[in-house]
Amino acid sequence: MGNPWTKFAKYFKPLNAAPKTILLNEGDIARQMFFIEKGALRTWVNNDGKEITTQFFFEGNSVASIESFRLKKPSLYSIETLEPCTLQCLSADDFNQVLEQNPALKTEMEDHLFKRLFQAQQLFYSFLKNSPQKRYEDLIAQHPELIKRVPQHYIASYLGITSVSLSRIRNRKS
Repeated sequence: MGNPWTKFAKYFKPLNAAPKTILLNEGDIARQMFFIEKGALRTWVNNDGKEITTQFFFEGNSVASIESFRLKKPSLYSIETLEPCTLQCLSADDFNQVLEQNPALKTEMEDHLFKRLFQAQQLFYSFLKNSPQKRYEDLIAQHPELIKRVPQHYIASYLGITSVSLSRIRNRKS
């Protein structure tokens, strides 16, 4: 299976976004999917005024509130840039049109979604089974660039700990 996103290329609209740009607000309907050419994004939820980071995305990733994008329901989370980003945007209408015209691509997209679901399940079970130390070690093993590219308070939020606790974990690793 090649890169399924190439089939959408003629529908992409470029977007350059500054750091801390909100691409989608929690509660809004997602009308676009983003493909990251350059930069980093995060998804996050608001918990009584406190931002909790739920995922990080880098070059080559696609990002959307897929439930909102496909079902036109309010997004469960916000999408925000962490760095200056070069993105390609794909509208929900164009996405659906291409899928309807290409059943094989629809199957590829389903495979892609199953992989994403599996990643989400791994993360969920990691929170149930693993200590913050182990989650940090796994995160760094999977995404070593994270340390240089993502502010520590977002990493701590993602791990479900304070920045102070993260500093302790990092100091133990040194």
